[in-house]
Amino acid sequence: MTEIGIGIVGGGYMGKAHSVAMASVGAVFGTRLRPRLEMIAASSAESAERYRAAFGFRRAAPDWQALVNDPGVEAVIIASPQGTHREIAEAAFASGKPVFCEKPLADTMEDARAMVQAAEASGLPNMVGFNYSRTPATQFARKLIAEGALGDITWFRCEHSEDFLSDPATPFNWRCSGRANGNMGDLAPHPINAALALTGPIAKVSADLETVHAERPGGTVDNDDHAQIMCRFANGAMGHIYSSRIATGRKMGYAYEVFGTKGALRFDQEDQNALWLYEAEGPEATRGFRKILTGPAHPDYEPFCQGPGHGTGYQDQIIIEAKDFLEAIDTDQPVWPTFRDGLAVAEVVEAVMASAETGQWTEVRQ
Repeated sequence: MTEIGIGIVGGGYMGKAHSVAMASVGAVFGTRLRPRLEMIAASSAESAERYRAAFGFRRAAPDWQALVNDPGVEAVIIASPQGTHREIAEAAFASGKPVFCEKPLADTMEDARAMVQAAEASGLPNMVGFNYSRTPATQFARKLIAEGALGDITWFRCEHSEDFLSDPATPFNWRCSGRANGNMGDLAPHPINAALALTGPIAKVSADLETVHAERPGGTVDNDDHAQIMCRFANGAMGHIYSSRIATGRKMGYAYEVFGTKGALRFDQEDQNALWLYEAEGPEATRGFRKILTGPAHPDYEPFCQGPGHGTGYQDQIIIEAKDFLEAIDTDQPVWPTFRDGLAVAEVVEAVMASAETGQWTEVRQ
């Protein structure tokens, strides 16, 4: 076993999740690289010290620059606001340090492309955080599709719907201002990532965006509440993506279904340990969707539990990400999704925004 010093920029919701993941990934997966929680940075030195004490880091950084430049920090995790991602990532790569960056990769296309250029010029391991695609069920779905179990894919549908802003009386907050904080920056990247992972590149989109609750107590909302996106994949399949932060009653509505010439499958993150599979074979009278409960036979499940159907949870997705990042560093081989995969998501978002403005089908620039 070899220790590796981890520095995390940001101690909020995702900063805590990554801190917990790095503290436990060695024990869960038996990784050769064992993370050492070396340093954490936040919006102030006082906040960093508070996170250090809470999460178990050795040191608190006065700012992110000190963290990136510290010789005890050997890999950097970026869990700060999107507008800070580019500067931190470029500095980390220039210091010779691998980078894991939370999604979305950046808040502008210019920054996202610059981050990919810096990552690839450095030759260092790099990953972007799309944790929902790490569940054992979705990993197994990707495997089934890649192996041809569904035949040729003809249709894909995915949504990511939540209701944290469904009440118009909810006061104005940071999510209500700035494109990167709206539905298209916050939620939509997840189903877009699912579309690319399960069905392949998207060739063109036709999209409609809407701000349903334009006025909230304390301010005017200037970004979108929900979006519907028709898409045509490069392989010819048709598809539809919906994302919303005002879907009343939905808490973790990351769900998809895929149809092919030989079968179909469907998944719902609110029941994340089950995958429904239909195979077009055998007598018609006995055909039907069957529920597959995830267990040790599925990707990345057994390290958590030896019992089928016992299940994994949200934090476990982050631990799987941590394992993948350490593996990329240890083997010096790319592990999906890289910064370039994050850019592919951003390129679809860019096409969606353009389509919504013109009302026309728009090609995705790659």
